[in-house]
Amino acid sequence: MRIEAYNQVAQVYQANQANKATSASQTIEAGSSRDEVHISSLGRDYQIAKQAVAEASDLRKEKTEEIAARIRNGSYRVDNDHFAAKLIQRYQAMMV
Repeated sequence: MRIEAYNQVAQVYQANQANKATSASQTIEAGSSRDEVHISSLGRDYQIAKQAVAEASDLRKEKTEEIAARIRNGSYRVDNDHFAAKLIQRYQAMMV
């Protein structure tokens, strides 16, 4: 999951908490002669979150460019012990 996208969604969600209270206090008129569509605050929040995720970048270029340059010039090395430790750590976190 992209961390930046999650942060954007969280910010949008927090900003819209005030809107939820206002939306909940509004009432639908009975006896209206025309058709109306009312989108719930949850539906609006979903659309805003979806838009924020769509606008977020998939890559963190500052990280990928640095690693790509190191791979190209042959200076990128992976410490097998460190890699194995991280792999086991993530596996154990999934099992909890």
